[in-house]
Amino acid sequence: MKKEITIRNNNFQIIGYIETDEKGNKTVRDFYRRILGYYDASTDTTRDFYRRIVARGDAAAMLLNQQ
Repeated sequence: MKKEITIRNNNFQIIGYIETDEKGNKTVRDFYRRILGYYDASTDTTRDFYRRIVARGDAAAMLLNQQ
């Protein structure tokens, strides 16, 4: 079962979404639902759209700040 979290700024404007699957993997999307990156729970790494490692651990929300 997938779970989606909506991320909002201080003015309650939507800035992105984080979808989590049943294994704990996450997909980060911007306001327009374009994929920004991924968190892979099995390797504990956060990757950007091009699958380059940008962080060790769960730093999925950081991808929204890079826009």
